[in-house]
Amino acid sequence: MPKAQALEYEVGNRTVRLSSPDKVFFPERGYTKQDLFEYYLAVSEPMLRYMRDRPTMLQRFPDGLDGEMFFQKRVPQRGVPDWITTAEIKFPSGRKADELCPQEPAALLWAAQMSTVVFHPWPVRAPATENPDELRIDLDPQPGTGFADAVKVAALAREVLADAGLVGYPKTSGGRGIHIYVRIKPDWPFVEARRAAIAFARELERRDPVAITTAWWKEERGEQVFIDYNQMARDRTIAAPYSLRANPRATVSTPVTWEELAQVEPDDFDLRTVPPRLAEVGDLYAGMDDVAHDISTLLEWWERDERDHKLGEMPYPPDYPKMPGEPMRVQPSRARTDHAE
Repeated sequence: MPKAQALEYEVGNRTVRLSSPDKVFFPERGYTKQDLFEYYLAVSEPMLRYMRDRPTMLQRFPDGLDGEMFFQKRVPQRGVPDWITTAEIKFPSGRKADELCPQEPAALLWAAQMSTVVFHPWPVRAPATENPDELRIDLDPQPGTGFADAVKVAALAREVLADAGLVGYPKTSGGRGIHIYVRIKPDWPFVEARRAAIAFARELERRDPVAITTAWWKEERGEQVFIDYNQMARDRTIAAPYSLRANPRATVSTPVTWEELAQVEPDDFDLRTVPPRLAEVGDLYAGMDDVAHDISTLLEWWERDERDHKLGEMPYPPDYPKMPGEPMRVQPSRARTDHAE
């Protein structure tokens, strides 16, 4: 069978070339690289509104979901259009990289041409890449729980946010979880933003310790919804609003209203259904940038927990260097075994 000819698309004032348009990317649904490309073309405006100036890691599948996958943190030095913009970010190790930092829709389509399925933006904007402008709350159902459990926790999370003077914007994760974004002032470094996330998670757990856990070690979580506070650690990213997810159904991480949460399922939103939904309801994240919130109340909760409840730092992800005040980084069962020996 002859190879399909490359196509060209006018994206803004750029021409973006799409090679191998007939290559199947989602075998279960039969979606091709052209389907992926045209999906991102359809949602490029709201995606860019959110992703503009955000350093972004690309999750690429050169041969579709059944082939090799890799995360690209550095934009290649060769073969890249001169209009592709980057931003320098620093990893926990201290090493640096120039990541894609989109400033126009064509940058998203260039990444799609490069077989990007999932976009993973940082919670910062250039040039202030040391200071998050976004508090990200990740409600992660553990085995034995599901999306419906995350929905119940999300309702309580909304109340806790309100008590802290914050407004959150929910979206499906594209899987069983729920993400909530809060636009914040970029006045605090990652360490402080992460502490705000921990304080929020602890308060949430305090109000419903049966359904919610902040336990970092999986062996301690049980059938609960985990509040993944480490999503606010440096170099931790969440799929962007409107990003496809790398699963057979080609689901999409989709903004929803608080009222919709109890009425939808993650599979409702996919490569085919999201563009017409966007045309009907508009971009539900369009107003998120209108107000940048202060996280001082959450940091006061952190100080209260440290002072009154003797609660301090929590474990960082395993690839981090040992952080100041961090507890022993070993799973509890292993620690007990080592102590006994």
